[in-house]
Amino acid sequence: MGGTMASPQAPVVPAAPEKPKPPRRTRLPEAVRRRRRGENIAGFLFMSPWLAGFLILTAGPMAASLYFAFTDYNLFDAPKWIGLDNFTEMFGDPRWRKSVEVTLWYVVVGTPLKLAAALGVALLLNQKRRGQAFYRAAFYAPSLIGASVSIAVVWKAIFSDDAIVDRTQRAIFGMDVGGWTGDPQWIIYSLIALTVWQFGAPMVIFLAGLKQVPRELYEAAEVDGAGTWRRFWNITLPMISPVLFFNVLLETIHSFQIFASAYIVGGGAGGNACGPADGSLVYTCYLYVQGFENSRMGLASAMAWMLLLAVALVTAVLFWSQKRWVHYEEGSR
Repeated sequence: MGGTMASPQAPVVPAAPEKPKPPRRTRLPEAVRRRRRGENIAGFLFMSPWLAGFLILTAGPMAASLYFAFTDYNLFDAPKWIGLDNFTEMFGDPRWRKSVEVTLWYVVVGTPLKLAAALGVALLLNQKRRGQAFYRAAFYAPSLIGASVSIAVVWKAIFSDDAIVDRTQRAIFGMDVGGWTGDPQWIIYSLIALTVWQFGAPMVIFLAGLKQVPRELYEAAEVDGAGTWRRFWNITLPMISPVLFFNVLLETIHSFQIFASAYIVGGGAGGNACGPADGSLVYTCYLYVQGFENSRMGLASAMAWMLLLAVALVTAVLFWSQKRWVHYEEGSR
């Protein structure tokens, strides 16, 4: 054969595309850079009062209390490092365990009752009626004055022996407990009644949430024959569940921090600073007694950090549980 076979050609490999070069950073004019630098300095100057207050009044005392929690400190002598002795003594103290029990009872009973009263009044105020502005202001007023010392003094007088509450329950129910503030079993309920009376703040938040529920949902439910309870359970609660979660979280934290009302209402009753037979010995009240009456600031600091950890744990559990019962609008998370 005269011809020769041609050798197969190697496949052509396309060249890799060149990586785009990053754009060059243009240097800003000197005037622009000076203006931005001045804006940053002005921003830090406006923030400096808050930063100074945070460092001096919040971060500094927190760091100091964390150190004091591991020391023997009595406010007069230099702190002495003792390690975990404060926590060991705290866990073995029967009064500390009593304060935990009283506080948990106050939180578990008082918070749901307060939120139930707030939601109930908010549902009533959400209906169109004359004088709504007056009723809202009247129901909100106890939240503004309820935490004052004067109201706690009046509350103590109302629930004392042979006062108006004692006479009313004796005349209507035939009960004679000798005044709630003088009875170790009843004094905590006077504090719960005080916190329920201050339902104005969560009521306003509930009312704002109720205003956002579309009326079309209720109209459609009425057409389908749903009653009042069914509409409340299947429409109102799911629609205001983010607001309900916010109120539960806020009021739970506030309940753990109760001090002024418990100290004033229970002060002097039975010769005890926190109620007769420690009936109103909430956690912060016992912390105050250890820190300022017994001059054991190291132990009080350890108690304060345990309270912080407990509140953080409860907050984490609430945030974890919201996935099961809090319903957000699509894309609003």
